[in-house]
Amino acid sequence: MKHLEPKQAADFLKQNRNAVFVDCRSEMEYLFVGHPVGAIHIAWNDGPNWDINPHFVAHVKKATSVDRPVVVICRSGNRSLDAGRALEEAGFTQVYNVLHGFEGELDDNHHRGSTTGWRFDGLPWEQC
Repeated sequence: MKHLEPKQAADFLKQNRNAVFVDCRSEMEYLFVGHPVGAIHIAWNDGPNWDINPHFVAHVKKATSVDRPVVVICRSGNRSLDAGRALEEAGFTQVYNVLHGFEGELDDNHHRGSTTGWRFDGLPWEQC
């Protein structure tokens, strides 16, 4: 798995139009916090029990082939690591994790979005 800073990921997606951009956060995060423009939502885990989605890899396989680049993003870059590893174990050959995720790490006041992340870097995003 390769790792990309948010701006690198955005550039990579522009240069690789065949890449699939997967937002693996929960449905509520995707809908209400916002998501990167062009990302498809396939949750790695979701409420109410936050169990790992046993169909995650199958859903990604429906969206793309194992030989196309897959860029995975979550809130902070942690869930996407696990999701990316699962994709690699399933035979995906070009998996990219977005470091810092959509909202970034916690700052000194335990808030996200003030130091790093897709939104912090001013990259295109939207809310449903």
